[in-house]
Amino acid sequence: MKGIVAPLLCGLIFGAGLVVSGLANPAKVLGFLDVTGRWDPSLILVMAGGVIVFAIGFRLAIRRAGPLFADRFDIPTRRDVDPRLVAGAVLFGIGWGLAGFCPGPALTGLAFGLGKVYVFVAAMVAGSLAYGMWRRMKG
Repeated sequence: MKGIVAPLLCGLIFGAGLVVSGLANPAKVLGFLDVTGRWDPSLILVMAGGVIVFAIGFRLAIRRAGPLFADRFDIPTRRDVDPRLVAGAVLFGIGWGLAGFCPGPALTGLAFGLGKVYVFVAAMVAGSLAYGMWRRMKG
């Protein structure tokens, strides 16, 4: 039980941030992505705030001997850009642009009972399962 408290609290704070910032509202996101129409630039401030908080938090965290709630830091070491990374980013962007949701806000949106968020999450889960099956079949 003790091992889930920190992730649960972080998830709740993250979800609250998504709701407060408007990222859980697909109309707000689509307004931000519509740079040729009625563009809503307000999410730039949300992204800038996230980058600033991450940069400060990351710098403070790596100065520590170890993380507070884990045995060791798990920092990615790969720095290359491969076709799978590019394809994943393109699919992510297309899905976000079409639906106005990405995985975090979609999961947050489940709490609000919006019908289209359930369809999005179902499609997201189905796509993840299909990809996992394809990877196992491929070898």
